[in-house]
Formats: sequence, C-alpha cells, structure tokens
Amino acid sequence: MDFSLPEDARQLQKLCLDFGEKEIEPFAQEWSEEERFPSETFLKLGRLDLAGLLVPEQYGGADVGYMAYVAAMEAIGAADQSFAAAWNAHSTIASLPLLAYGTEEQKQRWLRPLARGEAIGAFGLTEPSAGSDAAAVRTHARPADGGWVLNGTKMFITNAGTDITLGVTVLASTSRGSEGPKRFGTFFVPSGTPGFTVGRKLRKLGWHAMDTRELIFEDCFIPAENLIGEEGEGLRQFLAVLDGGRISVAALSLSLASRALELAIGHVREREQFGKKLSDFQAVQHSIATTATEVEAARMLVYRAAWLADNGEDFSEAAAMAKLYASEVANRAASASVQAHGGYGYIRESTISRFYADAKVLEIGEGANEIQRNVIARSVLRRTVRG
Repeated sequence: MDFSLPEDARQLQKLCLDFGEKEIEPFAQEWSEEERFPSETFLKLGRLDLAGLLVPEQYGGADVGYMAYVAAMEAIGAADQSFAAAWNAHSTIASLPLLAYGTEEQKQRWLRPLARGEAIGAFGLTEPSAGSDAAAVRTHARPADGGWVLNGTKMFITNAGTDITLGVTVLASTSRGSEGPKRFGTFFVPSGTPGFTVGRKLRKLGWHAMDTRELIFEDCFIPAENLIGEEGEGLRQFLAVLDGGRISVAALSLSLASRALELAIGHVREREQFGKKLSDFQAVQHSIATTATEVEAARMLVYRAAWLADNGEDFSEAAAMAKLYASEVANRAASASVQAHGGYGYIRESTISRFYADAKVLEIGEGANEIQRNVIARSVLRRTVRG
C-alpha cells in the first residue's frame, strides 16, 4: 500500500490550505460566536470546484477519490470544524445517494448544482427516537395520486435551514400496515415544498457555525419522480453510502487532532513557567509525544481506509476502525492541548477552546462509536480462525 499523495492531491491540499487560511480561519471565531453558517464562503468554495470532490465531472464534480478528499479535509478541518463538517455532510451523505441511486434526470436537476457548489445539500435520517437504530424511523411516506405524502419529524439535521439549501434527502418508512418486513424509501424534498417546515436552529455544545435543525413534514406531497432509487430499498441504500461518510468523519477527526497538536506545540514553545519554557518540562514533552504518536496512527488508519475505497476493495471494516480511532484520538488530543494551554485554553477567545468543544460530536455523528465497535466486531468474528 502506498499512502503517499500524488502531485494532483498535494496541489488540491495546498489549494484548501490557502482557502482555509484566507477565507475561513480569520472569521471562524466570529461565525462561532454568532452561530452563523457562512453561506457566502461556501459559495466561494464552490467556485474553486471544491464542493463535489467525490462526484464525477459529468455531474459538475471533480472526482478526486477518497485519498485526495481526506487530504483536502485535513486542510479545511484544520481551519474550522463547523465549516468543514457542513462541507463534509454536503459532499457525502447529501450527494452520494443521488450519485449512486438517482436517475439521470435527478442527477442533472439536483446533483449537478450541489457538486458545483451553487447550493448546499442535507440528508434527513435521525429522528427524536431513531438515530443509531436507523430502522426505527417513524417518518412515513404513503402512496398518493402522482407521488407520496410525507409525515413525520427529523432531528439534528445538518445544512437544512441555510439560505442556500437546495433541499433534503429524506429516509422514510413506506410500509403499508403491519404485514411483512418494514420497507423504506429515499426521497428528495426541495426547500420550500408545501408541508415541509424547517424548525428552529439547535444550539449545540460545539459546531456552532454549522446549521442544525429539526425538520417537520405535515402532509407534504412529493412527486413520484422525487423517489431516489427503488421503493423498499431506502435503508439499504443509505447504509451502502455510509462507509464513505465514515471515512470523511475520520478525516475530519484527523484534522482536529492534528490542529490540536499544532496549537499545543506552538503554546509550550512560547509559554514560560519557573524560568523555563513549558516545552523543557518532561511531563509536557511526554504529553506531546503521546499525542503525536496517536495522530500518526490515526492518519495511517484513515488513509488506509481511503486507499482501499479508491482501489475498489471492501473498506467497511477499515472505515469503521478509522472513524472509531480517529474520533477518540481527536478528543484526547484536544483535551491534552487545553491542558497544555492552561487557563488560556479555557477562555472562549482561544482557538483551542473552539476545537475542544467541537471534538465530542465526532464520537457520536455518522454512527456512534458503539456502533463502529459493533461493525468491527461482526467483521472480525466472521473471519476464519486458524486452528
């Protein structure tokens, strides 16, 4: 396995680093305090062809592959996690179902503007009583003349309420009565559709600049042509694209861990106590060494999963391992960095405090880490054991 980045991926990463330094990082603290998603900055990102990195060129994307996407995420995520997380949700679970299962007309109508960064996308899975247990969704779609009628509520949905949101892809039950196994369908619901209400903005522990909402569907009519893929296959379709999403969250976690380490190193090199730089104390050195080692281990897991995906190999287990480990490393790295900063790390004006608040959700989103352990255990236990 060769995890070294080819020249085009390095150029992409450099482009994202420059964009992050000029267009994101100087304003990230302000966006966080205002709890405002910077739509104008996302549109700028789109004009650089960075909104559809996993989508083929024929649909407006750049189709760079997962390794290059991970490299790009490392750069954007190091500038601000809220913006990177919104971009990640748009690039993966909001776009990939349309790419994998949409008709040609759906791809031209909805995937193309998403991939070109002319609008932002969302995916509606989680509900007040369904998250890790995706099959427990209660939002229901019943057949109607010429389409479907949706009723239900979604919760914790990213990107659904911005001023540039194109619409939301919704997973709903399509079962008729209590006979037979539960069936699901995936539907694209454009913003502004009658019966579709975007609820209040949710105030979160972290990711303050990322738009997160409750969605309400009340007798919301959806034309038949808005069904993505086959009726009855919606849950399977979602699970099929989830592995790619796990790689992207693992990359987001890696970016946070790397930035937390970078901030810690910068601080301990400058801060003095007892007449010495903090970096001269062995306890501080050991903390830095431990974090640096864990970051490199996480990097190998993340890029291995991306390499397997790019080479057409089964990457489900690798993606779960990468997401599990990288997200936990991100939390440990952020905590260690705050500890190294001391009181300076605990004030909200500090950069590390923002990353510290953002870290926890990485262990929850895109499949909680308990679910990742289930996925890994099933995969490992299926293997043939040598006698």
